[in-house]
Amino acid sequence: MPATVIASRANPRVKQLRAAFSGNARLSGGLIAIEGETLLQEALRSGLPLKTIFLSERSEPPPWLPRGVELLHLADEVFASAVDTRHPQGIAALLVPPVWKIEAVTTANPLLLIAIAAGLQDPGNLGTLIRSAEAFAATAVLTTPGTVSPWNQKALRASAGSVFRVPVVSVTADQLIVLKSQGLRLFAAVAPSADGDFHSHSKAGRGEHIVVPAAEADLAASCALMIGNEGAGLSADLLALADVRVAIPTPGRVESLNAAIAGSLLLYEASRQRAASQLTTDHPPLPTVL
Repeated sequence: MPATVIASRANPRVKQLRAAFSGNARLSGGLIAIEGETLLQEALRSGLPLKTIFLSERSEPPPWLPRGVELLHLADEVFASAVDTRHPQGIAALLVPPVWKIEAVTTANPLLLIAIAAGLQDPGNLGTLIRSAEAFAATAVLTTPGTVSPWNQKALRASAGSVFRVPVVSVTADQLIVLKSQGLRLFAAVAPSADGDFHSHSKAGRGEHIVVPAAEADLAASCALMIGNEGAGLSADLLALADVRVAIPTPGRVESLNAAIAGSLLLYEASRQRAASQLTTDHPPLPTVL
């Protein structure tokens, strides 16, 4: 048993941990909270220093904890009152979240692959999209106003630690316009038409737009994939900003795909096209001998 155990829920450090779990940046001092050995190890693997580690009184410090980090023991009921899960894992931590700027993200890689979460409100969807972005080597995930915070506890868990490594940057429509002027093509993910005829024109206001199947869209060049809100989809402004509208063929009897699923499939298709393009570049076809 530890020599000193915090037994008051009103303790300032407990209040700070509780505020971090609830997303109150002012009361948490700008720190975020994570729970469970898996996320703590992912944070350390990603090079993020842990400011303070909290253990329930019956939990033993794991051997992989870094030396010198502040370690606080809480009574079991106090620990349970501060963390976010119903069945606490007995270990939590406070850390400084990474801060990314759009300029650093877009200039670090000449061949951009970006996922844009446009108003996603389900934290599980955002976390899953961030995880898929890392899996398929996307440069970053951009979020528009109205999108849930990537540091939401459900988003954190759904990302499985990818949020510690994938740049997630909040952007405005004006910043997307600037990126587009710099050569980034914007692909708007939309549901396929009811008749499945992708190349037919569908009127939208005064304009006409062609919806392209994902496999036929050119995703091998620098591009951004815009994934809309779970219920409303992409806004009219973002649709107007898009260079191409792209859809994933769904021969089954569903109206649309889950936002995170759609984004993940498009990221996979972009990754597949880029791998094929690189293979062709590295191994050009042999000349035909007549």
